[in-house]
Amino acid sequence: VNANSQPTLNIHLDADFTTMKAAAQAIELGIQTALSEEDNQVNGYRIKLIKKNHRGNSRRSAKHLKQYIEDDNAITVFGGLHSPPLLSNKAFINQHQILTLVPWAAAGPITRSDNSDNWIFRLSIDDSNAGKFIISQSLNQGFKRPYLLLENTGWGQSNLKKMSQMLQESNVKTIGVKRFNWGLNNSQARLLLHDIVAAKPDVVVFVGNAPEGIIFAKQLAALNPGIAMRSHWGITGGNFANQVTITERNTIDLQFIQTKFSFISSPQTEKSRQVFNMLKQISSISTPQDIPATTGFIHAYDLTRVFISALKQIQLTGNKASDRRLLHQALENLQEPVKGLIKSYDKPFSAYSSMQPNAHEALTDKDYRMGFYDDNNAVQLIELNNKLGN
Repeated sequence: VNANSQPTLNIHLDADFTTMKAAAQAIELGIQTALSEEDNQVNGYRIKLIKKNHRGNSRRSAKHLKQYIEDDNAITVFGGLHSPPLLSNKAFINQHQILTLVPWAAAGPITRSDNSDNWIFRLSIDDSNAGKFIISQSLNQGFKRPYLLLENTGWGQSNLKKMSQMLQESNVKTIGVKRFNWGLNNSQARLLLHDIVAAKPDVVVFVGNAPEGIIFAKQLAALNPGIAMRSHWGITGGNFANQVTITERNTIDLQFIQTKFSFISSPQTEKSRQVFNMLKQISSISTPQDIPATTGFIHAYDLTRVFISALKQIQLTGNKASDRRLLHQALENLQEPVKGLIKSYDKPFSAYSSMQPNAHEALTDKDYRMGFYDDNNAVQLIELNNKLGN
């Protein structure tokens, strides 16, 4: 078939290619690698990836969603690292039946619609569980005086709720909570940390992204009060490991949440070798350490495989609206297990209702681990510590 006469389906990737470039590029690579395994075509359609840069801005993201609606070949849109654009445009997405796949953004409400119309599917960490997991692992590791340091957004807010809940269930008191805004500077961070250190916590539990994470980690290490740092994975979306030295990371004993597959610390399988070889063919990457923000790559790869599987299950009609509905239905009723990097996905999604709030979540907290940056700035996963028997 002549490529020009072959019908095309467009996947839009709406992510932050400016401040969170590593994460956006990782997602892009994950999608491209999965598509390349199919030679960029499924069911006689050529699949094309179209990149949009919302720069973390919800209004710009809304504009991109409107462009998706106007694109007659658009079949799905992938989100990026940031939750706010998805949260603020959620009603619009569901109202216009925009099939949205989320390989990173973690805010709990993203996949929980107010009615049964739910067009957002996630294969990532879900904050309904993440905050609880970070807290339970911190307590398992013996910490008793946690201080919460959270970004002043809906994401920070949802983590505050879940983390506080988990602490209460474990009969542990938070010794304090501090909020910070995006774009804070060194002296603002120092002031906040000054108060935190004065409260004598043994661990700071951090929810934020790389730019602020870098500042807090460096400042906390400089103060060197013997306080550990446990973090959400937002810090891994940028160039954190290049900015915060090994010495600084060791000083604060830094760990952060991840999902349970790693090209570096998981035993390699035939599947993972195959995927990595394909990645090497289509990009300039030659070692696992070269993958920017690996989590984004792993999740986007697995999610694209799930998407391809759903696409193969349906007969496309050429009618945009009904094709998207068919695909939505197929995602909720996958017939075949899908082999991914994190696991094999057996019916990862099901029909959504308020009684089934996790229906559009492909992962559970059993798929989570804590990780740390090793001396080569590669993420190593830590085996689960279950002495509290959770």
